[in-house]
Amino acid sequence: MNESIKNGRLPPTAFVYAFLIAAIWGFNFVVIKVGVAGVPPLMLASLRFLFCVFPAIFWVRKPAASWKSLAAYGLFLGVVEFGFLFTAIKLGAPAGLSSLILQAQAFFTALLAGFALKERIKIQSILGMIISGAGLVLLALPQSTASAAIQASSGLSLPLFMMLMAAALGWAAANVIARTMPSSSGLSVMVWSSIFSPIPLAGLSLLVEGPQSIARAFADLSWLSVAALAYLVIMSTLIGYGLWNKLIMQFGAGRIAPFSLLVPIFGLASASIFLGERFTVLDSVAALLILGGLMIHAFGFHLPGLAIRSIEFKGNSKKP
Repeated sequence: MNESIKNGRLPPTAFVYAFLIAAIWGFNFVVIKVGVAGVPPLMLASLRFLFCVFPAIFWVRKPAASWKSLAAYGLFLGVVEFGFLFTAIKLGAPAGLSSLILQAQAFFTALLAGFALKERIKIQSILGMIISGAGLVLLALPQSTASAAIQASSGLSLPLFMMLMAAALGWAAANVIARTMPSSSGLSVMVWSSIFSPIPLAGLSLLVEGPQSIARAFADLSWLSVAALAYLVIMSTLIGYGLWNKLIMQFGAGRIAPFSLLVPIFGLASASIFLGERFTVLDSVAALLILGGLMIHAFGFHLPGLAIRSIEFKGNSKKP
């Protein structure tokens, strides 16, 4: 076993993969904004997962996970997370701010994993989460202290905020479900769990968005919408979630989920560059806090004579 894993630290390769996933997902919010401009959000989400299944399912083996686990994962990730996320962005939620609020999933994941799976939470992880959380507060501060007129112009209303929080909770539930699956290819989990997402999303699209809206979108389909769908399928879902699931299976949901706090850094930067959303000095300070917290969470305090003891939620869990 890798020495860093024995000592409770993540190996450098895991850190690099987590950083890459964050970059892919950060830019993903710009792509979603482009995609929902041409295709109804629930239908776009349905197509995303449909093309994750076909044709990949013909050469990707089914993972060792049970059908129940795959179905639960597909429903929480596909229907709950992306159903709410795509709809919120379509209704006007800013791409950069959406990438920020969705990262509440890191805290939801740690809480769910601690109580449901009895995963241990180290002191270094708690401190890292506090520091990263302070960065998130700084990022949200300009919005929370803005005047009503500014908030209205930003497009973030209370219903949209609640939809984004529901999306974060769906992602967290999917993280914990992934942790319960036997170790296997993250790509196989993503492909086979996606079987359970397209039909519910398509049904919701017909009910909420209407057949006329869907027909009009397909009739006026542009190359930009096709390119957005391709990115969502290949980069964000197959590659992004494939690597993400693999990391969670190897190192635990509580240790990997906080890396998603990097996503708003890339999300805010991408939204600023491609959509004209602002990225201030305060955002930069917050980004440094988030990075610092993640470094503490991932690598701990490796100072001579300093011992970090683990604490855990009370339960009948067995120590490894």
